[in-house]
This record gives sequence, C-alpha cells and structure tokens, in this order.
Amino acid sequence: MKTIGYAAQSATTPLAPLRFERRELRPNDVAMEVLYCGICHSDLHAARNDWGWSRYPVMPGHEIVGRVTGVGNEVQRHKVGDMVAVGCMVDSCQQCDQCNQGEEQYCRAGNTGTYGGRDRITGEATFGGYSKHLVTREEFVLRVPPGLDPARTGPLLCAGITTFSPLRHWGVGPGSRVGVVGLGGLGHMAVKLAAGLGADVTVMSRSPDKEADAKALGAHRLLVSADADAMKKARSSFDVIIDTVPVKHDLNPYLPLLDIDGTLVLVGQLGPMPETNMVPAITGRRRIAGSLIGGIAQTQELLDFCAARNILPDCEMIRMDQINEAFERMERADVRYRFVIDMASLEG
Repeated sequence: MKTIGYAAQSATTPLAPLRFERRELRPNDVAMEVLYCGICHSDLHAARNDWGWSRYPVMPGHEIVGRVTGVGNEVQRHKVGDMVAVGCMVDSCQQCDQCNQGEEQYCRAGNTGTYGGRDRITGEATFGGYSKHLVTREEFVLRVPPGLDPARTGPLLCAGITTFSPLRHWGVGPGSRVGVVGLGGLGHMAVKLAAGLGADVTVMSRSPDKEADAKALGAHRLLVSADADAMKKARSSFDVIIDTVPVKHDLNPYLPLLDIDGTLVLVGQLGPMPETNMVPAITGRRRIAGSLIGGIAQTQELLDFCAARNILPDCEMIRMDQINEAFERMERADVRYRFVIDMASLEG
C-alpha cells in the first residue's frame, strides 16, 4: 500500500514528507486510515537521537486513532469501519511468560515498537502514526469505545497508559494518597486518572503558579516543593508518588514524603539520575520503582475506564505541517497538555 508520512532523515534535519509503502495484509493484519495521532516527548527524543539508538529515517507516532479499511482473512476482533487505536507496540513474541500474562511491554524477546523497531518477520523498520495509513497485527489493535472522542483518544495510548498502569499495579483506589510530580502531558493524565480512581491527589511543583491548573484537572491540592516547611509537614503522607519529570532530577526531596511501604514510581526520565540518599528508603521501607507503559489488555481497560468516566486529555490540535513547530514548543513546555495531529491535514 503506497502512502505518505512525515519523517526525520537525521538527528539534525526537520521532519518532512516521505512517500513509502505499507506491507500487504497478512492473514492476522488490520489496515487503517490514521485520523489522529498524538505527539509524545518520546517522538522528539527519537527524531533527534537523544537516546543514541535511532535508525533513520524515523517516522514517529505511537498515539494513533483511525478507522479500519481492511482486514486479513484470519482477523476476528475487528472489521472494516471500526474505530480503532494503536499505541506504543505493534508486536511481541506472544509466547513468553510476560506475553502470556498480558504484559507484552516486558516481552522476554523484546516488544516491537510502533516506530523505530524491526518487523519480526521481514526485519524492516517500523514506521509510526505520523502517516496516512497503518498496518498492524490484530492483537495490538485496540477498540475505541463509543462515546470516547477519537480526536482526544490518542494520548491515552501512551501518556494515559504510562500513568494508569502504575496506579493500577500499586492498587490505587478510594482512600489512596497519590502525589504527582510534574504537570505536563504525563502529569496531567496521572492527576485525572488518580482522581478518577477515587484517590486523594496532590500535585508537586516548584512554585505555586500551577495550583489553579492542578485543581482544575482534579487534584485536591498543590504542594510547593521549594517550600521547606510545607515539605516537612508532608512527610510520610503518600502511598504512591508518580514522578513524570522527563529529565535528570533530584529524588531526595520526594522519598521522605512516602509513608511506610510507599512507592515512588518513575515514568518520565529514561536515563541517569543524580545520587540518591537511601536513608529514607531503609528507615521507612520505601521503594523507588519504574514502570513501562502497559499491556494490551490493560490499555483496553484504560480506554473503557475513560469512556465510562469521560476522562480525556487536554489537547491542542495541529496540522501535520506544523510538526516541527510543535516539537520546538514542546521543548519549551509550551503546550497544555498534549498536541494531537489532525491527519486530514496530510495531503497525499
């Protein structure tokens, strides 16, 4: 299938149109027309090779919503015309213990990324959702529930599941005390989802400027991390803290805020962190953990949960040809809180 998308040819070149071919349908494949695609900070990192493993050309996009245009002859879960979604993965071994328990993101053989990965059959590079069309095996295609706005569903597939998964894993519900560090694309979803699960939610920020925004998203209060007295009073007051900060930063202010057996979960920074004083961890049986997106079943659970409770990300819609400007704005944190590309704007 001939199609078009936007790709980076190197770490220093802007994204630009690229014509290419999607594979012909395999028996278990679903083909879709991409209608909307969210923009993740990971897209920017991959395009600019910030992690050192990008292979060019890079066509980002793993917050994808579209309509089914064709199915292979063995497909049973989806049909032509269905509204569907694809997140960060398009394949895994489907045989290991992690895949068998619905944790494909931790596939022992490594999951196949929606972009920047390698097709498990042909070895060809995978291209993401900054494109007109997508072809993916049916096990990794999700159902968009009726009532969930397709134009705002995309960010749930990365920002949403990245924060929902640790909230579910650590049993957050009514009575839970949840802190959220950072109020960007990930942070604003962590607030909405924790509040939706019935938790008492506190946003942590270096200044009081975000208090109104935090409360509008569903937080009960804002804790100013630069206020030494406030931080001291907040010690041992959280069961779970979701840390969404996407750069190297100090964890020492946050560990003492956890109660005994509390967990600080890192979902933002993928790389080195400063030295951490482990005294609070040992004296309070506190944990530092990480979490990677979520499995396919849990992502579907998230979509159904958000549809039932009308939880959606706050989005700014852009045209495909505004992608490079959006990347620059994202670097400046000049977005509230997630960009989404209207793929109808991509000609060709």
